[in-house]
Amino acid sequence: MAAEIADAETADAGAVDASSGAVAPRPLRRTPLHARHVALGARMVPFAGYDMPVQYPSGILGEHNWTRDKAGLFDVSHMGQAFLIGPDHETTARALEALVPADILNLAPGRQRYSQLLNEEGGILDDLMVTRSADPDEDGALLLIVNAACKEADYAHIEQRLPENVKLIRAGHRGLIAVQGPAAAEALAALNPEVAEMSFMSARSLKLGGVQANLSRSGYTGEDGYEISAAAAKIGEIWDTLLLDARVRPVGLGARDSLRLEAGLCLYGHDIDKTTSPVEAALAWSIQKRRREEGGFPGAGRIQRELREGPQFLRVGLLPEGRAPAREGAEIATPDGEVVGKVTSGGFGPTLNGPCAMGYVASAHSAPGARLDLLVRGNRLPAVVAPMPFVPNRYKR
Repeated sequence: MAAEIADAETADAGAVDASSGAVAPRPLRRTPLHARHVALGARMVPFAGYDMPVQYPSGILGEHNWTRDKAGLFDVSHMGQAFLIGPDHETTARALEALVPADILNLAPGRQRYSQLLNEEGGILDDLMVTRSADPDEDGALLLIVNAACKEADYAHIEQRLPENVKLIRAGHRGLIAVQGPAAAEALAALNPEVAEMSFMSARSLKLGGVQANLSRSGYTGEDGYEISAAAAKIGEIWDTLLLDARVRPVGLGARDSLRLEAGLCLYGHDIDKTTSPVEAALAWSIQKRRREEGGFPGAGRIQRELREGPQFLRVGLLPEGRAPAREGAEIATPDGEVVGKVTSGGFGPTLNGPCAMGYVASAHSAPGARLDLLVRGNRLPAVVAPMPFVPNRYKR
């Protein structure tokens, strides 16, 4: 299990006992698939307030490689799902654009876009996926998927800033799963051939084995795949049917983390947080031209300045020499000893067959090929700044 899993922040860490002042742990919540994980022999761990599978009997390495070679099935029902509802798309889009830097107004029907909730300083409160329905009868609806540990704070932040004619509707009654890997499309197409027609970051509402679901062709592994949202009472039927396919196996949080690290994808609370801007985080690609020019989102002054002049620090990929990994928190220094940054995620990349890491360094040292040292337990590990992803993405364009 990657170090990030053990250190993940829990939104519902505990409640204060008024008589003693002690913090009493709150019961862990369970996803609709919890009993299935236990029956499959999963090792369960606390994560973001939920009891979640970190691995199954095949182990993290086996699950990682299976996803790269065939299709991994993930329970991500702990993530937050909510609908933003307004009288029409323009009204809803502009309400959300007051909170995020992405161009939501020009998001086409049946398309999905990645963005960030920002504070007034341009820091990232959370990152999220935004989907516009392809159904003309749902013209004013956007589906939001946010991180599990942040979802309650996200919902409160959004609700406090919406105009009266736009509402946020929590979708806690829905489950969410992801099937990822080169065999994902064929496995899912066996339930509905329409899914094979979808392209990367497209979305549809259709039936899978008789269960109505919302699908997007996206994920968190760098592989081709889909995320599937359906009623919590029905999501297990889709899960069970997919596992009947010999190409599909369940995968836990451990391999999910090693897969996303090789893909160079951020983990909130580690690689991005309320102090980092999208530009510093190397996420400027998620801010479309109209928003860069017009602004109108929180922290626009800082972000537009960083787009023009460059940020002081920048998230980069790092490839240590040798086999020893550098974990989160390790300092990054120049060969002559000047500390210029810090590792935010790191571990061993099974597909890469070597260690890899991400971190923030002073921009003067961020060019690919720059040589740096990672300070690990008193030792200096030589490393080179490297482009991300570390393992090529295989999205269906």
